[in-house]
Amino acid sequence: MTGKITIYDVAARAGVSISTVSLVLNSPARVRQATRERVLSAADELGFVPKADAVTRARRGVGRIGVIAPFSSYPSFSRRLAGVFAAVDAEALEVVVFDQQSAASATSPLLSSLPITRRLDGLIIMGLPLEESVIERLRAQRLPTVVIDSPRPRFEAVVTDDETGGELAARHLIARGHRRFAYVGEAQRSHAYVSPSESRLTGFRRVLAEHGIALADEAVRLVPHDVDRARAASHEVLDLPEPPTAIFAHDDTLAGGVLAAARDRGLAVPEGLAVVGFDDSDLARVLDLTTVRQPFEESGRLAARALLDQMQGHPTGRRTTVLDLELVVRATT
Repeated sequence: MTGKITIYDVAARAGVSISTVSLVLNSPARVRQATRERVLSAADELGFVPKADAVTRARRGVGRIGVIAPFSSYPSFSRRLAGVFAAVDAEALEVVVFDQQSAASATSPLLSSLPITRRLDGLIIMGLPLEESVIERLRAQRLPTVVIDSPRPRFEAVVTDDETGGELAARHLIARGHRRFAYVGEAQRSHAYVSPSESRLTGFRRVLAEHGIALADEAVRLVPHDVDRARAASHEVLDLPEPPTAIFAHDDTLAGGVLAAARDRGLAVPEGLAVVGFDDSDLARVLDLTTVRQPFEESGRLAARALLDQMQGHPTGRRTTVLDLELVVRATT
């Protein structure tokens, strides 16, 4: 029955034109969310499987895996991708890279439609939240899938413990003698999932509380992932009646905005203001920034190996791999 279902059947069930169904499958971002969801639900209900050249080609011995991540928003994902390439270098595989604008959104239109297209033999999802409908679609299509930094119980995952990263930053700053703190994190449009920014703040707050230090709500600023917004937010917390002597930033990019605000005010770093970032990006090395290092390339390698194991019918059985973090102390603390 599944093989007899056509794009015309999906269009009729969803009450749209066949061109709209084609757009949902090939250019989903161009279709309104409500319409896109209606088409995908119709495809799910009918068990629609489109004809795909990739499937035929894969059966000839060349597989195709997809990697979807917010590459244009966060440079760190390019380093993870480098790990993927290193792991599959000797394999007969094509790697197709899909960019999602921002991990701060609830989900990706492209991620919603990818499982149905049958153009991939495996998928790595980096730093993107998964809605339940997408999870069910991936499982229904039996598409081998590994996630990085967005663990879900039904998928193999490679993650870093963001709460531990926040704890590392807090312990270091307390050991340096600081007692007044602020946090500059990334805002998000959906709270259907726990973001890395929220997790890092949770760990940071936990250690402060263990030392009898409360992080006031007004000392927490959540902003878009932008240096200038982080700079403005840093000025706001530095204007508080009891300004912080140390600021922990969600990542190195936002930490750059904190350092810019310190420079605006003539605050010596670290004597007047200590700053800690997260990631250990190229920017952190240029700024001589104290930061929490995560093993980006290793996460990509491990995810790719886990995906290959699934594709070859030999899953690792280890559902979640947690990578170690390291505090790198430089000139800003």
